[in-house]
Amino acid sequence: MPYSLNTERRLREQICYIGELMHRFQYIDATSGNISARLDHDRILATPSGLAKGFMKPDELIVVDMEGKKVGPSTAANRDLKPTSEILMHLEAFKQRPDVMGVVHAHPPTAIAMSIAGISFQQCTIPEAIVVLGLVPTTPYATPSSAENRDAISQLIVMHDAIMLAYHGSLTVGPDVWTAYMRLETLEHTAKILY
Repeated sequence: MPYSLNTERRLREQICYIGELMHRFQYIDATSGNISARLDHDRILATPSGLAKGFMKPDELIVVDMEGKKVGPSTAANRDLKPTSEILMHLEAFKQRPDVMGVVHAHPPTAIAMSIAGISFQQCTIPEAIVVLGLVPTTPYATPSSAENRDAISQLIVMHDAIMLAYHGSLTVGPDVWTAYMRLETLEHTAKILY
């Protein structure tokens, strides 16, 4: 995919708007959650660590390579901010799935409550959820922001567009960042019906 400043600018705006929606609908709180989008085959646009995603500005996003190292323009964000603490999980999704262009990690409360209660999305019989999400597996518990968490999603992400991270949150992916976000909405809506 050819790199385009116009595309990057649009992605920055979309990611910020998605962060605002995630905050508004309480899929995240404070500085939790993170969003990323593939810019090209070796660069990812990611939300920074420590900033409230509901109030981000487009110039606060960070460009990283496929190892998580900051690259790209010498902006204040690329100089002063760190990429999301969950960057390893995002990068793993991009590495395992060349078709994935957007990744969203959130903490949807009802879906997490289901995980804590031991209720699996694998038992979901809601047709719309099955069509949009497929069967949603749950990883074994892994420490957030760790290589263990990255490893927990590694095999599952190959065959699934939505994954529950046990006691922690969700990971949704898509052919664009909007689809990844819409899968998050469907996941939490489904959890509200099931739980």
